[in-house]
Amino acid sequence: MSLLGFKNPIIAILRGIKPEEAIDICEALVSEGVEIIEVPLNSPDPFVSIKKLVDHFGNKILLGAGTVLQPAQVTALADTGAKLMVTPNFDPEVVEAALQHKLIAAPGVYTPSEAFAAYKAGVKCIKLFPGGRLGLPYLKDIQAVLPPDLDVVIVGGVDAANVGAWISGGAAGVGAGSSIYMPGDTPEIAANKAKALVKGLQQ
Repeated sequence: MSLLGFKNPIIAILRGIKPEEAIDICEALVSEGVEIIEVPLNSPDPFVSIKKLVDHFGNKILLGAGTVLQPAQVTALADTGAKLMVTPNFDPEVVEAALQHKLIAAPGVYTPSEAFAAYKAGVKCIKLFPGGRLGLPYLKDIQAVLPPDLDVVIVGGVDAANVGAWISGGAAGVGAGSSIYMPGDTPEIAANKAKALVKGLQQ
């Protein structure tokens, strides 16, 4: 199942991106089929970057923030017009704030207990992290007991070589960090990385 119905269920995690390069990098990614972009809040001036991207792309792609840790950050995110909130952990207060602002909340979880707690809180999409450490067998095991309408996104260790296996193995989507962007990457480098990841979805 593809994340939220997107053809290419890849979340581009642009950790460290600067506002002045955000549009050029994201244009390069979108040109290669990327439809979901996350700017982690431990990047330089993240809300400036997110607002610039929202103003530039509008509803053409799904935009949001990652590493969201506090309800106040959720409010600031909602004020940009972005629609996606990703966290490294499950914090009920942060999730509640996101849902109140009608954002798509994707909290990070590690265990079935956290996953079920997130689902009970109203979440429809969880981030299994660190996915690379847990591995595909863990995904299969946990999905055997999770509600079928709860999307699982894998983050951590995702690259062009394993992205296809994650999706065919049951993940609704993946989050790609350094395998799609690292600080200092040019738009051309980011585009080539995105092209490899999208190609990997078919393998």
